[in-house]
Amino acid sequence: MSYIDFLKEYGHRFLDGTLVTAEQFFLATLLAICIALLAGLMKLSRNRLIRGVAVVYIEFFRGTSLLVQLYWIFFVLPLFGLTFEKFTAGFVAVGMNLGAYGAELVRGGIQSVPKGQWEAAYALSLSPFKRMWRIILPQAFVNMLPPWGNLLIELLKNTALVALISVSDLMFEAKQINGSTFLSAQTFGTALIIYYVLARFVVTPFMRWLERVMRRKLGRA
Repeated sequence: MSYIDFLKEYGHRFLDGTLVTAEQFFLATLLAICIALLAGLMKLSRNRLIRGVAVVYIEFFRGTSLLVQLYWIFFVLPLFGLTFEKFTAGFVAVGMNLGAYGAELVRGGIQSVPKGQWEAAYALSLSPFKRMWRIILPQAFVNMLPPWGNLLIELLKNTALVALISVSDLMFEAKQINGSTFLSAQTFGTALIIYYVLARFVVTPFMRWLERVMRRKLGRA
């Protein structure tokens, strides 16, 4: 079978899998950003209890395998009465894992804001929330964007693990196609190209565009 015939025969399945992968990526990204922002701010808290909770969360999810976390969420938590549908378990596991890494980027981004900006925020007599939201976070956000771009590419690649709990993403479809055709080079080569295209021509350009937009808004263009 030629590669063109292969794509004609199985192209729709690769497309279906790619759409599921995109959904997993989008939802996991939203969850990771929310967790990273919350845990990053908690780690900067002066309250030892709040800071301790953040440290435990970050160290646990960074120090254990994402695959084990995925299996725990999908297979073990139901034993304690907490059940997730496989699609939900997939993006929750990926989002919680990458959120722990993102929390360190948030913390580092906030701490990288020049001391003079903090002093100016205090001089304006703004509330702690307004100081953080209106002055510190926008500047920290620009500093965080380059490493966040790398993190989101890593997140995209990690979504392939959800195939192991039968989420019908790109890798799941590729494994199913390979199991019935044994055309491994064509099957996994196509999956490889799709993942590369998503990372190189979707995620990376978007993050670079967002960085330019934020720098212009802050007068750093």
